[in-house]
Amino acid sequence: MILNRFTHFILIIFLLFFNSLYAQQESKTPNVIFYLSDDQDLLDYGVYGNPKVRTTNVDLLASQGMKFTNFYTGQAICAPSRSQIFTGMYPVKNGCMANHIGVKPDIKSITSLLKESGYEVVLAGKSHVKPNKVFDWTHYFPKLNNRYLPLYKIDDYLKKVNKPFCLIIASDYPHGPYPKTSNYSKEDIFKLPYDPSYVGNHKPGYYQNIQDDNDQLGQVLNMVDNYGLIENTMFIYASDHGLSGKWSLKEQGLRVPFIVRWPGKIKANTTSETLLSLVDVLPTILDVSDTEIPVEIDGKSFLEILIGSNRKINEYVFGVSTRQNIRQCKIFPSRMVRGERYKLIRNFNSVEVVNSNLGDNSVINAFAKIGAESFPNIPYEELYDLSRDPYQKRNLINDPKHKEIRIRLSVALENWMKSQGDFLLDNPISLLKPTLHPLDKTSKWNNVPDNLIGKINDVDYVKLHY
Repeated sequence: MILNRFTHFILIIFLLFFNSLYAQQESKTPNVIFYLSDDQDLLDYGVYGNPKVRTTNVDLLASQGMKFTNFYTGQAICAPSRSQIFTGMYPVKNGCMANHIGVKPDIKSITSLLKESGYEVVLAGKSHVKPNKVFDWTHYFPKLNNRYLPLYKIDDYLKKVNKPFCLIIASDYPHGPYPKTSNYSKEDIFKLPYDPSYVGNHKPGYYQNIQDDNDQLGQVLNMVDNYGLIENTMFIYASDHGLSGKWSLKEQGLRVPFIVRWPGKIKANTTSETLLSLVDVLPTILDVSDTEIPVEIDGKSFLEILIGSNRKINEYVFGVSTRQNIRQCKIFPSRMVRGERYKLIRNFNSVEVVNSNLGDNSVINAFAKIGAESFPNIPYEELYDLSRDPYQKRNLINDPKHKEIRIRLSVALENWMKSQGDFLLDNPISLLKPTLHPLDKTSKWNNVPDNLIGKINDVDYVKLHY
């Protein structure tokens, strides 16, 4: 009898201990690892339909988690795309609406927000975001030889970390430069449906860079496995934008690969067609980490999608484009809105409207005309039915059957631009003060007429935060 009571007592103690341990495991704060590649097209992955490129580790992640097919960046260029991820805001609102420009200095980013919840927030690899006061990383591990991921630093960190963490691993690949010799030839290249007759000379080297990045990703995944971090880590993979549509609002620039693995939370080998944007990443990470989501950010958490819901998150996603402050700089700003099926692009300085943009400043007028004439075949407005025309071959803007859709998307775009404080509403040919590539300076990438060299004055630029 005494033995039975003792046994019963021990059993109760064991159950209480087990339940307590189980509860601790269940409530353990999840980690986040975000692996971001650079300049890789959505269609240049095996899991997204390219049979000729080696992306075995990305494909593995997709088999273990959820693949997204309608995920967008709000701008198809490096710094603006990354700034969206880290601020949850679209480019004009956060301030990084052109490459090499920092975000507004008074906004909160992923670093300050997650630190408030006890997280370490670490960046390894490519930065390309500023200022440092906004992006105040717990640790920053720079690239090796200005090119490679600091894998030994990442390994050492994952081996020793004893706090919840968010680790951003930003690869420099497959961004150029491209190797002159590679494992690929032009015959090996999968022709993209946007322009199936084109195979650039860079493509074999681009494929080699993709393969090399796949190997880097594989080493990171092995670290996560070796240190027992798989089960309690949400692992995200994405590219910042597509290479073949860089700088533009084309699908091949804006639509990005996006894959999330989280064992026990996300069902393996699933696909979501939910319409999402990179501004939605930060609120989702905040949601996962039980951190308050600021009301001023643009993005929305899609955590419920990850755990199985099919509810619509966004009615629309948006995009911006500028050709200023890049190598072949021109005045040619554009904005985009995409709904579930249709997509509207407005090119604010097309040849159709350039004359209505002109003012009293003859120098700005001259650069406006140069910008418009540099893209003579791009109209003021473009409308595409992405369900029937995913590669944007047929512009429906003048089709009377689509008049109501055009009006609805126009209203949505204009309302969004107002909410962003978009400077184009006041002046479609606003000049952005350059940090690297002035409109009025001749370089190896930009030929300026002699009478326009050095003719833009500081007062000619729109007043912005930088």
